[in-house]
Amino acid sequence: MVKSGWDSAVEAKNSVLSFYAKVGCRDDAMREFESIEVLTQVSWNSIIDACMKTGDTERALEVFKLAPERNIITWTTMIAGYVKNGDGEQALRFFVEMMRSEVYSDHFAYGSVLHACSGLALLGQGRMIHGCLIHRGFQGYAYVGNALVNLYAKCGDINESNRAFSDIGNKDLVSWNTMIFALGVHGLAEEALKLYEDMIASGTKPDKVTFIGLLTTCSHSGLVEEGCAVFKSIVKDYGISLEVDHVTCMIDMFGRSGHLAEAKELATAYNSSWEALLGACSTHLETELGNEVSKVLKIAEPSEEMSFVLLSNLYCSSGRWKEAEDVRREMAERGMKKTPGCSWIEVGNQVSAFVVGDCTSHPRIDELSETLRCLQYDMRNPQTFGP
Repeated sequence: MVKSGWDSAVEAKNSVLSFYAKVGCRDDAMREFESIEVLTQVSWNSIIDACMKTGDTERALEVFKLAPERNIITWTTMIAGYVKNGDGEQALRFFVEMMRSEVYSDHFAYGSVLHACSGLALLGQGRMIHGCLIHRGFQGYAYVGNALVNLYAKCGDINESNRAFSDIGNKDLVSWNTMIFALGVHGLAEEALKLYEDMIASGTKPDKVTFIGLLTTCSHSGLVEEGCAVFKSIVKDYGISLEVDHVTCMIDMFGRSGHLAEAKELATAYNSSWEALLGACSTHLETELGNEVSKVLKIAEPSEEMSFVLLSNLYCSSGRWKEAEDVRREMAERGMKKTPGCSWIEVGNQVSAFVVGDCTSHPRIDELSETLRCLQYDMRNPQTFGP
C-alpha cells in the first residue's frame, strides 16, 4: 500500500487500523490512528476496539469520550470490551447510558450485555433486558439466544434456558454447546446426551467444546460407561485431536467414581492432568497415591500452589497432621499463598462480594459480623430456639 501510494487514503488507513485492532497490536493501531488526517467514525471505533482487545480499558474510555460522534458500533465495542476484560458492572452502566442516549440497540449489544449479566449472575437485570429485546424482535437471533441460554442456566433457571434455546431460529454450534453445558451443570445428563443426538441428527458437527461439555456431564452424573464411549468417539468418529481438557474430564470422571487405577493410567499415558488425579486422591483419602502424584506435580508445575493445597488437605483428612504441616511449611518457604475463595450474592438488585479473610471492605461488615455472632451463639445453645 505504501509503495503504490494508497496509504494516504482514509479508507485504506481505516482498513489497516481495523486490521491492527483485530490482531491486538495496539501500538501499531495507535500510530496509524495518529497519522490519519481526517478521522472517520470507523477510525474512532477501530482504535477503541484495539485498546479493549489489549486490555487497556482506561485508554478506550479516553478515546470514547474524545470521539465527536458515537454510533451503535461505538457503544457495543465498549460494552463487549468491558465484558471481555471482566468488568461486567461497567458494561451494564454503558448499556444503560446507551439506552438513555436514545441509540437504538442491535442484537450484538443485547448479546454483550446479557453476557455481562451472566458473569455477575444478575437474573433480575437479565430478565428486564430479555423483555426489551423481545419488544425489539431480537429473541430469535442466535447470538442473543445463546446469551439468554447461558444467563438463565447460570442463574439456576433451566426451564427458561430451554425456552430461550427453543426460540432460536437458526441454531449454530454455540447454541447446541451452550444448551448441553446448561443441562449438564444442572445434573440433567440424560437430557444432555439426548440433545447431543438431536444435534448430530440436525447435521451440526460437534467440536472440541461439545465433547468437553459431554464429558463434564458424564463426570458429574457418574456415567462412566457413557463417558468412555464419548471419549473414544472424539478421535474415532470425528477426527478431533484430544486436548488436555478432554483428558482432565476423564480423569475427573474416573476419580469421582473411585476408579483411581484407570485415572492414573490415563494421566500417565498423556502425562497431563495430574492435578485432577491428586484431587481424586484427596476425595478418596488415597494418601500413598496422592504423595506419588504430588512428586510428579512438583517437577512438572513447581510454582502451582493448588497441588500443595490438595496434598495438605489430603493429609489433614487422613489425620496425618505432621505431613500436612510439612507441606504448609514448604509452601511458606517457596513464597506460595493459597488463592482466597470468593462468593457473591444478589440482594435487592445489588451484588455483594465476599473474599475469604477480608473483614473490612464490605460497608455493612459490622452488621454482618454481629449477625454471625448471633447465629454462632444460637448454634452452640440450641435451647434458645425454644421447643
